[in-house]
Amino acid sequence: MQLKSLRIFREVARTGSFVAAAELLHTVQSNVTAHIKKLEVELDAKLIDRHGTVRLTSAGQALIQYAESILSAHDEALSLFEKNASPRGRLRIGAMETTTALRLPPILAKFHEMHPEVDIKLQTGPTADLIKGMMEGKHDCIFVAGKVNHPRLHLFKAFDEQLVLVAGRHMEEMPAPQELQTATFLAFRQGCSYRQRIELLMANYGVYATRIFEFGTLDAMLGCVAAGMGYAILPRKTVEAHRHRFDVHSHPLPKEIGQVGTYFAAPETDTWTPAMTAFADILRRAVVQPESCVDVGSITKNDTAVHT
Repeated sequence: MQLKSLRIFREVARTGSFVAAAELLHTVQSNVTAHIKKLEVELDAKLIDRHGTVRLTSAGQALIQYAESILSAHDEALSLFEKNASPRGRLRIGAMETTTALRLPPILAKFHEMHPEVDIKLQTGPTADLIKGMMEGKHDCIFVAGKVNHPRLHLFKAFDEQLVLVAGRHMEEMPAPQELQTATFLAFRQGCSYRQRIELLMANYGVYATRIFEFGTLDAMLGCVAAGMGYAILPRKTVEAHRHRFDVHSHPLPKEIGQVGTYFAAPETDTWTPAMTAFADILRRAVVQPESCVDVGSITKNDTAVHT
């Protein structure tokens, strides 16, 4: 069935007249009649009773419900991609637990304030899982640790993180290799880039057998570190943000291990929806200034062009 035929059928049903439908659609009555007949042939059913007043048959009453739904979905899909329309639809974001807890809330809040018709779905996970999920089409964009080397990805650095060793006691200096040899570390599951930094740190100290316990949430990890269960490696700002809740202490890691960038990654820009474009622009503008992810109040709804 052609959309044009369904539109004509809908107007005939609304007006109860072939002539009125033709006038509303700026066409001739013969064209209206031809499209109705075409639908009836395709469906092998009489849709309109033409004896006396035009009215829908039982088959016509059944079709009009589907016609309304099909045409509404078609128009909604077109409006989703209109350049000057307000973004709508959904935005699926994947991010690391630490990024979600600290960096994203003010940006997401500003995005929702500016584009309330967009439904946001946020899923957390380790870097490896997030990359895999995006390649499988489960995320529209992701925030991961380190630069993703893929020729078909659009990415830029969103945040710089300084990783620290976290413990339940004060540390004047890094623990001795002998202590680390028997230490327990707490980390997110396999695929977490910060977990890989544990292995790099241990290798730097000549320790190649490390006991690592897996945790699913940041709160659980910090709580157990505060209780003296073991060490963790986390971004310094994440630890500082939660220090009022957990009695934890930290020490900077060596520069070659402790400095890591959090990157925004997404498919090529020509695949983006208007919602995706608007989010990327708000993010890019928010991270232009150091510490400015909360200072995006000057952005207006008419100022959302992405600079790539």
